[in-house]
Amino acid sequence: MRILFSVCMMLLTLTVTAQKGLPEDFLSSEFHKNRREALRTQMPENSVAVFFSNPVRNRANDVDYVYHQDPNFYYLTGYKEPHAVLVVFSEYQTNSEGKRYNEILYVQERNARAEQWTGYRLGVEGAKEQLGFEMAFNGKEFLESGIDFTSFNSVLYFDFKDDYRDSKRNTADLYSLIQSFKQQIHVLEAFDIDNKKDQIEEEQDTQVVQSKVKTDTRTLGRLMAGLREVKTDEEMVLLKKAVRISAMGQREVMKAMHPNMSETEVQGVHEYVYKKYGSEYEGYPSIVGAGHNGCVLHYIENNKTKLGNDLVLMDLGAEYHGYTADVTRTIPANGKFSKEQKQIYDLVYEAQEAGINATIVGNSMRDTDAASREIINKGLVKLGIAKNEADARQYFPHGTSHHIGLDVHDTNLRGAFVPNMVITVEPGIYIPEGSDCDEKWWGIAVRIEDDIIITENGPINLSAEAPRKSDEIEALMKEESVLSGLQLPKLD
Repeated sequence: MRILFSVCMMLLTLTVTAQKGLPEDFLSSEFHKNRREALRTQMPENSVAVFFSNPVRNRANDVDYVYHQDPNFYYLTGYKEPHAVLVVFSEYQTNSEGKRYNEILYVQERNARAEQWTGYRLGVEGAKEQLGFEMAFNGKEFLESGIDFTSFNSVLYFDFKDDYRDSKRNTADLYSLIQSFKQQIHVLEAFDIDNKKDQIEEEQDTQVVQSKVKTDTRTLGRLMAGLREVKTDEEMVLLKKAVRISAMGQREVMKAMHPNMSETEVQGVHEYVYKKYGSEYEGYPSIVGAGHNGCVLHYIENNKTKLGNDLVLMDLGAEYHGYTADVTRTIPANGKFSKEQKQIYDLVYEAQEAGINATIVGNSMRDTDAASREIINKGLVKLGIAKNEADARQYFPHGTSHHIGLDVHDTNLRGAFVPNMVITVEPGIYIPEGSDCDEKWWGIAVRIEDDIIITENGPINLSAEAPRKSDEIEALMKEESVLSGLQLPKLD
């Protein structure tokens, strides 16, 4: 028994030691605390908000996908581990010992054996010392939290997606936490009812049974969207770095590109640059589509073996400390736009310029879209590709802008632009093979996408380091790549 105890203590020491040398430019605990306070000031009187961490998702058998925290949970806590609950009260509460508090964080318990397999856990003490929570407990204590939800005018939470699994080895996993919460607020789903016939009489045919607790699954989404759509200065530091890293990836690929490359290799160059600059992940599945593949808006197979003389549409974004960029460039694999490729490209560039110029305080996404779409519609008619402006819509089938931040399509209230919002401007033209136009246009797909910060003095293009003009792209593609000398042994 003493030996087992010694081993466990040694593992705990090792995991703590292993945390040294981590990046030091994460969001501060003060940032997260301020965001909780900002939420609290907007919550209804005498209300409580309950947030749950993201589920662990299985990839294959006993291997899970890399864990990624729920953005709202991370925004409010900085906690990056699963099986956790955050409770935020609109006003101070007082416990039986006379202690006042307005928030509680429940975290997964430290476990030396588990940490040997899946890494260091903050635990209760870490949540207090590193995240700044005064009230922090192990998750199992939420199972019988003692919170009287009936005493609040409203209980705010996000509706559950039911994409979480029940771990038989963890009595305080997300499944258990959510089931306990449902019981505590007396909202029991059909499968719960069958197991609680002694508590609920004559309700077997009812899908949901509610008590006096007033639950609200709508308000919290609106409140969080209002907070997250405007970036703080601290957030902007990380978001700008994510964008610059993504722009550097586009630059390096422009120099490294040649017709014998594969889509997969192009993807690899981008993602290597991300890692080199310290980006932990890609913000979304990388899109590298050559020729007709670029006409598939969310093409992620990236398996064409040779690019040839195609245009290559590259929509990729680095995620840096949780914040995700979204930058797209379209370049000729052989380094030179053909006549038709250049005509389409320059038309999209002109449309993007108009969209960026419309990204000003007081406007909205409708304005950026209208400005870009007007130029593309008229241009496609002039080139003889579309019969009329209504017909042109099929070649530009998506919207022009979306917010970015902790999500690549960041949550927002869809209102007027205000300073420190960051959006994309990304018009495109896609002409699939078999389209009702001259064959010389078939297989041409162009999207140009940049990340724009809205300021009182007009829009600023955060991803401008990646060339956008067709002649600037061709010039950069003539430069030597740092990867040119990389030759791996042949395997066949």
